[in-house]
Amino acid sequence: MKRILTTLSLSTSLILSSSFVSQVVADDILKNVNLFDLEIASSPQISPDGSQVAYVRRSMDIMTDKALSNIWIIDNKGKQNLPLLSGTQSYSSPRWSPDGSRIAYISNAEGRGPELFVHWLESGRTALLSNLPSSPGAISWSPDGTQIAFTAFVKAQQKPLAKAPAKPKGAKWAAPAIYIDKLIYRFDGRGYMEAGYTQAFVIPAEGGTPRQITSGDFNHRGPLAWSPDGDKLIVTTNHNDEWEYQGLESDLWLVDINTKEMTQLTDRTGPDYSATFSPDGKTIAYLGYDDKKMGYHNTEVYLMELADKSIKSLTADFDRAISSVKWAGSSKQLYITYDDFGKRKLARLSLDGKISVITDNIGGINISRPYTSGGFSVANNGAYAYTAGSALRPADVGYGQKNAKPKRLTALNEDALAHKQLGKVEEITWTSKDDLSVQGWIVTPPNFDPTKKYPLVLEIHGGPFTAYGPHFSVEAQLYAAAGYVVLYTNPRGSTSYGYNFANEIHYNYPGNDYDDLMSGVDAVIERGYINESQLFVTGGSGGGVLTAWIVGKTDRFAAAVVAKPVINWASMALYSDIHNFVAGYWFEKFPWEDPMEYWRRSPLSLVGNVTTPTMLLTGENDLRTPMPESEQYYQALKLRKIDSALVRIPGASHSIAARPSNQIAKVDNILAWFERYREKEETEDKNNN
Repeated sequence: MKRILTTLSLSTSLILSSSFVSQVVADDILKNVNLFDLEIASSPQISPDGSQVAYVRRSMDIMTDKALSNIWIIDNKGKQNLPLLSGTQSYSSPRWSPDGSRIAYISNAEGRGPELFVHWLESGRTALLSNLPSSPGAISWSPDGTQIAFTAFVKAQQKPLAKAPAKPKGAKWAAPAIYIDKLIYRFDGRGYMEAGYTQAFVIPAEGGTPRQITSGDFNHRGPLAWSPDGDKLIVTTNHNDEWEYQGLESDLWLVDINTKEMTQLTDRTGPDYSATFSPDGKTIAYLGYDDKKMGYHNTEVYLMELADKSIKSLTADFDRAISSVKWAGSSKQLYITYDDFGKRKLARLSLDGKISVITDNIGGINISRPYTSGGFSVANNGAYAYTAGSALRPADVGYGQKNAKPKRLTALNEDALAHKQLGKVEEITWTSKDDLSVQGWIVTPPNFDPTKKYPLVLEIHGGPFTAYGPHFSVEAQLYAAAGYVVLYTNPRGSTSYGYNFANEIHYNYPGNDYDDLMSGVDAVIERGYINESQLFVTGGSGGGVLTAWIVGKTDRFAAAVVAKPVINWASMALYSDIHNFVAGYWFEKFPWEDPMEYWRRSPLSLVGNVTTPTMLLTGENDLRTPMPESEQYYQALKLRKIDSALVRIPGASHSIAARPSNQIAKVDNILAWFERYREKEETEDKNNN
């Protein structure tokens, strides 16, 4: 928005007058419209020689209400940061050619859907390579730079069950009936899906016709790994007959790009994915785990020796889940990322399983709430680039090399945030039920005075198997800017604390995580600066589940906002887009086999206890925790004459914050609901005095 705000300030004919923009810019407290000022570095791709980093620079366009993705290049000294592909179109997924002379990327710049392009750095020329009916993904250069592999969705013939009669010429009939016979037929953010499957393709790097190299009624996904000789690709797929019913199952398959012959490399109960060949071509590193039908599993790093297909785990004794793995510029060492106590760490992994941490500040690409996030890439010489975030800044581009301290190459948000008084973020730990140690973070308002009393917002993460950490969060900062102390935490069930901590909620969610949250509130109150009559609670998705659970078990909170929740597990298990996952991983049986267990863990079972004023907030197109979940709870509250409201976000899926104005609407409605009861209590206190 930085460029757009300058334009707006010069024109008094626009809705945002120059005086308003000047007031916003001059204000040193974060405002909702400042969301449009923020920029995020993502997908940092280091050049093969390690001298430059191409990255996606995301910004928010106030006129189109969308995130814009441009591709920039910065040198490894951080001195030259230049746009490569920029404008109002989307440019994403940059990938260097092996010799570093070209960058492949995906864009809708030609006024069509997303297509595959290649940009020549020396000449500055760009070529459109593909002409696809669906978006390409997982793009990967062949080792000699002559071909590019990618995945794309291929439509399948969907015959109607019944043949309609011929309509008279000129007649206008209703659209034909749509016949569905698949288990997976819709997905959040996509809606009802067309019949078809994702397949792998290769295309000449100088343009030509893409050639499909996988087939069949199975999805073949990336990342796509080329063999060093350029003759084969590794894809991730599940060719089992009942693959639709095996939501987590996947195997590695080797595809001969000339004959299209496929050879299965892995075969076990559990997922195998993210394969990558060692530079010498003798070994494959990949991620996976044995599926024990637990809610959470530790993902491990495996090595397969291609000569004899022997497999060993390098991290079997490491009680953390590995999120990514890459060879560290040689066949003798790997780089990995994993989450630990709310932070994402980049580390070296030796072939005997020794782990050495390089940095723990990876993150900042999901700025709505402070989730762990971020990624990295590696050059041929072992240098690396990564997303470097902090509690007070979204992700920048970080860079490092052997025996040197990592550094930030960019400072994308100093112009927008350096003059702002942001809420300070402080770590807190406490002991909960069963002597379980729990970690959280407190965000205090600007100009915080510990001798005063403040209202508290407990903000609960979703998942439930995810983690918050000391990362930048627009929502937490806006709550703090409105005068609230914010507590966000990782109750039992959160990741980054190991297998046992996460599985404390196995077949018991919600459950004792409630005690972790309440003891966290008590731990903040003990610090002496919280007004105990002004406690507020909110959370989204899994956090919405726990928020609804909390108000059914206690009346301590002055008001609550339940965002995109599960209210009735039986209906969610059969209506959500993950209906092939809920039974078996989160519940032991199907709803009709054990209805009382589903009811026991449903917040709707506690609605008769609720006295807290409660607002529901959900996207109208949410298929993960669909709108009927919120409507059930809202209608139950209304029938009980509890002060309640329902906020519907038009056009929004489960990712409410995908559009900046929806992010603003979410926060504004939450704050408005809280302020209603905050003001009421303050008035009553004055009257009593």
